[in-house]
Amino acid sequence: MTMKQWTIVLYLLLVAMTLGAVLTLGIFVAATIFNSDSYLAAVLLDHYNEGLLMAEIFRRFSYVISFLVLVVFLFEANEYKHGRRDSWSLVSAFFVIVSGLMFSAVYTPKILAMQALGAEATQSDAFQALHIGSEIDFKILALALGILFIRRMRLMFVQK
Repeated sequence: MTMKQWTIVLYLLLVAMTLGAVLTLGIFVAATIFNSDSYLAAVLLDHYNEGLLMAEIFRRFSYVISFLVLVVFLFEANEYKHGRRDSWSLVSAFFVIVSGLMFSAVYTPKILAMQALGAEATQSDAFQALHIGSEIDFKILALALGILFIRRMRLMFVQK
């Protein structure tokens, strides 16, 4: 395989792994943590402490997302520069970059800051709106990653 082919394969692997992580965190991890009383012998965590655990997981995952955003930007900019332009890839990459930056640079730090104020702050309307916004952003990220992966995979097979 050529260097270009290896680059595409590694790029697709990173996009697919991140999509898998986003889906795993959103579907399995959050559902398990926020229903911990169903899995533990005694109720050990209240909703606030479950949120603290989930926020720490997302804080750590934001480093992965930040790295992904950088790689997507560099790869797609290089493809554009070399005349290998594709509308679907560009649009989905744009949404990956924007939603990834929103997740890692806006939502996660703001949620952590509000949680640091205590359990009362997490009951506020502002926190609930922020949380809903972060959930929507995470779903947009998952959809954009899926579209980017499928489109780049398809292009890999039709380009020389």
